Parts: sequence; C-alpha cells; structure tokens
Amino acid sequence: MRKVLSEMLNQHPRLQVVGTARNGEDALKKRATLCPDVITLDVEMPIMDGLETLKYIMDEDPCPVLMVSSTTKVGAENTLLAIEYGAVDFVAKPSGAISLDIKKVEHLIIEKVLQAAKANIRKPTLPTKEVKLHGVERTEVRMQSHKKKVIAIGTSTGGPRALKDVITNLPAQLAAPVLIVQHMPPGFTLSLAKRLNSLSEVNVKEAKDGEILQNGTAYIAPGGYHLTVKKIGSVFAVHTHQDEARRGHRPSVDVMFESLSSFPEVETIAVIMTGMGADGTEGLIKLKRSVPNCYAIAEAEESCTVFGMPRAAVQTKLVDESVHVQLISERILKRF
Repeated sequence: MRKVLSEMLNQHPRLQVVGTARNGEDALKKRATLCPDVITLDVEMPIMDGLETLKYIMDEDPCPVLMVSSTTKVGAENTLLAIEYGAVDFVAKPSGAISLDIKKVEHLIIEKVLQAAKANIRKPTLPTKEVKLHGVERTEVRMQSHKKKVIAIGTSTGGPRALKDVITNLPAQLAAPVLIVQHMPPGFTLSLAKRLNSLSEVNVKEAKDGEILQNGTAYIAPGGYHLTVKKIGSVFAVHTHQDEARRGHRPSVDVMFESLSSFPEVETIAVIMTGMGADGTEGLIKLKRSVPNCYAIAEAEESCTVFGMPRAAVQTKLVDESVHVQLISERILKRF
C-alpha cells in the first residue's frame, strides 16, 4: 500500500512523497525531521493506530491529515471519529484493508491531498463579533406558522464536523424536517447518521425512499443516491434515486435544492457549508427564483475547512447571511 500510494502521488508534478512509515509511532518520529505539508494516515495500523496518531498530531503540532480508510462498519465509524478529531478528509479503499487496486481512486486521492494542503485545520472557535454579508440589502423574510417548512443542508469536505456543530444544537421539537446532502461514498453515510443521532435531540437517520417527511427528523442522503422530495397527496416524502451524478457528485446538493424549487408553497431554509467545488450554487439559484420564502445561509470562511461551496454560493449574491458554523443552528431557529 505504501509503495503504490507513493508511486501514485509522486507522478503528480505538484506532489513529492518525502517519506513513508510502517505505523503511527514510526510516522511521528519521521515527521519531526521530514516536516511534510500533508500526511496520509491509514486508520488501521499496528503498534500505534491512525486515531491515536491523529490525536497526537492535532494536539501537539497540527498538520493537514488525509485518512485512508477501509469501508467496513468499524472502518467507517473510526473514519468519522478521525474527522471529528481534526482530519481534513478521507479516501475509502476500493477493496478492503489491502487494496492493491487503490489506483481506481487515484484522481480522488491526488485531488484530496492537494486540497488538504490548503485546508483550514484550526478548530472553529466563535469570533468576537459575528460575520455577515456587507453591502447586501435584504428584506426580512417572516416565516408563517401555518406553512410547511423544510431545512436543506449541503456540505462536503469538513462536513461531518460542521454537521455535528449544527445538528446537535437543534431541538427535538423542531417544526420542520431537515434534509442533508454530505458528499460521501456508500457505507459511510449510515455511520454518520448513527453518530449524529447518538449526539442529537432531533432524530437523525439515513434517508429511505418513500418515507414521509417528519418534523424534528434529519434525513441524510445515502452514499451513491440523490436525495429529492416528492408530494404524495397533501404530504411530502423522500425520494432517493441513482440518476446521473451532477458535477461528479451523487448525492448532489444541486439536485436536492432543485427538487425543493418545485414546491413554492414550502418555506425553505437552504444552508451551504464547508466543501470544495461549487455544488449547491445552481440549485440555490433555481430555489431562490421559484420559492418566495427561501432563506439562504452560507458558512463563513473563517470556520470552513474548505471555503469552496460557500464562496460559490455567496458570489451569486443570493445568500441572505454568511455566519460562523457555530451560529448556523441559532440562525435557523431564528427563522421560526
């Protein structure tokens, strides 16, 4: 694995592998002299595993870390813990612990290593004053108590940590369902839902096709499936499907937002948080054009791991408010 990964990364003109290590203990010794810009770290290692090594790195001398994970249930759970501990992102091995076919995800690994080098790895602490959009006049949108409401959140790199900040601060009696698109491969979204559910007052689950949307419940798009909404009589239901990926993503934030744009009678809060790329921007434009009572929130740059998706959304001038991740739940509740 070390040999294959090294060869793959060294082929890129902007990347140079300065060293490899057999386990976490070996990695920490070599890091002191080699001073890498990014570390790729296997979750499962002998002597000192990935989680223990990561904790030490983030506590003693933080550095961007990309986790290399197996897709087993335990592997997925440990990977999500690693993101909470401060890892920038992860790559799932295609076929178990020793994946010599890792070249199947070569482009993804290279892209994520390059992105990790630029990532914000500081712990998101609240600023002394709030960050808002300047020079943008907005009419105050009042949500009407009798209308159906939906909260839709889209995120990518750094998303699991950002979702923890938002979802765990929503009350059980929340008067709306929450739809979540987190860019993740199959096998990881279920672990994310279970992890957030164990920490939250709202019910968090992986979305299932056909289930009726319930207030106080957060639905996470399953890896490999788009998450949309359909109307059945007078109620709204989840619709998951495997239509073509959008901008390389399935699930896609654009697809979720566009689905909600079909229901102008539903008051929608659209939230775009940390992530690379621009997923969600096209969908937000359609949502804002079609839904009179749509309020858009973007995560502020200072708390984003990667300020790609929120930046693209802000550039449309359709975002009503740009705030620190730890203020997003408060802003959502203010709309009610």
